[in-house]
Amino acid sequence: MKQEAIQVSRGTLSLLVGAHQALIHPIAVAVAFRVLYSRWPSWREAICIAVHDWGYWGSPDMDGPEGKAHPALGGEIAGWLLGPSYRSWCRYHSRHFAKADGCEPSSLCWADKLGVALTPWWLYLPGAWLSGELDEYRLEAHRYHQRTGRGIPLSASNREWFLWVRGYLRRVAENRCGTVHADGTADCGATESTQANRRPQC
Repeated sequence: MKQEAIQVSRGTLSLLVGAHQALIHPIAVAVAFRVLYSRWPSWREAICIAVHDWGYWGSPDMDGPEGKAHPALGGEIAGWLLGPSYRSWCRYHSRHFAKADGCEPSSLCWADKLGVALTPWWLYLPGAWLSGELDEYRLEAHRYHQRTGRGIPLSASNREWFLWVRGYLRRVAENRCGTVHADGTADCGATESTQANRRPQC
């Protein structure tokens, strides 16, 4: 009897071995959080950081309709464990979700972006290639380049593409939080209480 090959979704592979690997990416986000806000995440924030991308599990894409819906699961887990303010804080790490709900992105959003920028290429690229998501990200950057003249074309190497991504995401964090300096400090430190007050209550 012929056995069918097991198909594993791109989102699942991302969590297992790829750009959102369930251990490496949260560590990078926690380090970025420390850089941006001059403190380590509280234990509640650490739970949110750990689960914020779990919604990619089973998703056939990263930036398509299913992939863009990924914050919902992490938000529900955070809300169930920690309460509604953490549901929002986790859910609105996505600018897409925040905009759709008429809310500001949470401070987790900027740590999430900077976390990718702080990840070394030799750790990020092999995983993103293994999961298959690298092709999707590169095609999206190429389309952005065709539309705007910015971005980076498919003719660039993977390392050139990742260098562009790191610069772009660092600028996103800097525009929101101030300059991220070479010594690993930033200009947008905030206490836990002020960050809690900034959590969008939508």
